[in-house]
Parts: sequence; C-alpha cells; structure tokens
Amino acid sequence: MNSISSITFDSHAICNLHCPFSSRRFNLARNLVVCSAKPVAPPPTKLAAADTSAARIGSLSQVSGVLGCQWGDEGKGKLVDVLAQHFEIVARCQGGANAGHTIYNAEGKKFALHLVPSGILNEDTLCVIGNGVVVHLPGLFKEIDGLESSGVSCQGRILVSDRAHLLFDFHQVVDGLREAELAKSFIGTTKRGIGPCYSSKVNRSGIQVSDLKYMDTFPQKLDAILLDVALRFKDLSYGPDVLREEVEKYKRYAERLEPFIADTVHVMNEAITQKRKILVEGGQATMLDIDFGTYPFVTSSSPSAGGYALVLVLLQG
Repeated sequence: MNSISSITFDSHAICNLHCPFSSRRFNLARNLVVCSAKPVAPPPTKLAAADTSAARIGSLSQVSGVLGCQWGDEGKGKLVDVLAQHFEIVARCQGGANAGHTIYNAEGKKFALHLVPSGILNEDTLCVIGNGVVVHLPGLFKEIDGLESSGVSCQGRILVSDRAHLLFDFHQVVDGLREAELAKSFIGTTKRGIGPCYSSKVNRSGIQVSDLKYMDTFPQKLDAILLDVALRFKDLSYGPDVLREEVEKYKRYAERLEPFIADTVHVMNEAITQKRKILVEGGQATMLDIDFGTYPFVTSSSPSAGGYALVLVLLQG
C-alpha cells in the first residue's frame, strides 16, 4: 500500500445528496469532505538538495536581511554565519550590545558576538556597524581582541559608522537606576545602557563616533550630558575628576578606533551601485520594535524590516 504524503480536503465536492427512499434532498456539504491522496515522493538525493539550497540562496536579493519575527533568540547569528560566504558585506544596522549572537568556527570554537557582525568568521566578508547602532567602545574592543587572539583578522574588515552614537558606561548605570525606579513595573532591560543611549540621541545631546575626531570640543559635550544625568539621578556621582578620567580614556579609544571609522552610508551606496551583495543582520526581533512591538516591553530601536533601510542606507540619487 502506498504511503500518503498529503491529503486534500474539499468541502465543496458534495453539495447535495439524494436519498432513494425519500423525495427529500439532504444538504450535507458542511459535514462531508472528499479526500484525495498522493503517493509519497522519493526523498531527494544529497546532490539534489544541495542544488536546491544553492538555487534558493542565489535567488536572494542584492540586499537581503535576516530578522526575527518574534522576541529574539531565533538563531539569527548562526544563519548569518552560514549565509556570509554568499555575501560580500554583512551589516548591523540597529541596537547595540544587547544583541547576543553565538557562532562557531570550523574547529568548533565558540564566539559570542554583541556588536561585531556575525559574518566576521568568513574571511572575505566586510563587516559594517551602521549608523543606527549604539556602540560601547570597551565592549567592541573586547570582542575584537577576543577574535584576534583566536586567529580571526579584524583589521580592514570592520567598519564603524561615523554617525553611530557612543554608548558610555554612565548609560549602563542609568539603565539600572531606571529599572530600580520602576520597581515592580520594570521593563526587564539587559542593563547594557541601550535605552538611555538612544534617549541621548533623540534628545539631541548624544555624542557620535565622528566627535572623537574633535577632542577640543569632546569634553564640553560629555560634560553637558553628565551634568544633565547627574541632576536627574542623585545616585550618580559626578565631578571634574570623573570627567577628566573619561576624557583621557576616550582619547585612547579614539586613537585605536580611528582605522575602523568610515562614512558607511557612502560605503553602502557605493556597494549597491557596484552590485555587491549585502546581508543585513538584525538584532532583537519584530515584536520588540519600538513602534510595532509589545510596547512598552520593547527595545529602543526598530528591528523590523522597515527600520533596516532607514538606519543603514540613505539612498542617494
């Protein structure tokens, strides 16, 4: 007996049933269905399956994206790692170190990435941290050091947008203080400072990566943010010594970050013009979108499809 691979139910196949023992006609359409069965197709060979997979990957658009449709933890990083060999650029476009993407190299070594795009293990891939990302430099450097110590070259392979906003340690402190204030109504953030950093950005008081090039005005901008935060949160200690230490620290960071800084909007537009294939790596997921998610229990950026284009590529005419 042949196995059945599918069954089709047609509720409209029998509209009326005539009973030979009665002049009445019975309408049983709601209760009767007709099933049609097809035999199971033989399983595809490994070669056929490989050809099918290659065809599907080849059919992807020049600019494609991997995004979550739920609340995150869907395995986006692993998928990006697999697909990266078919794309020339992998780009992060929003969020920050609240994204945790775990991937493994060919030897089974584990890499936990938070800011660096998951295409980094593919040596031919350029990794872009776009302007919509909030960047915690100590965390970024820690990731780069971990990759380099494991034999993964990062020089010339990671670009950080000059328009991306800097996430400072005090943003993380503020994140925790806000959660404590909310008490039982807390949001449940990662306390990595993502929300407070986006707040600084929207308040037009944030500091961009490009500001690291102008250390003569950097202290005044940082001082303005810290004074405002210290007035709001009395538990945040701030004074001239704190500012001095932060400025000196960021002078060193600026020197190290300088080779990675780029106008990524221009880079991405040039790549599109040159028909290079781009894979956008989303952080979080659609149900955490600031506009379309389960508000207020959401993230502070737009990890849905529309947000990707908005914060990564400003198309030039």
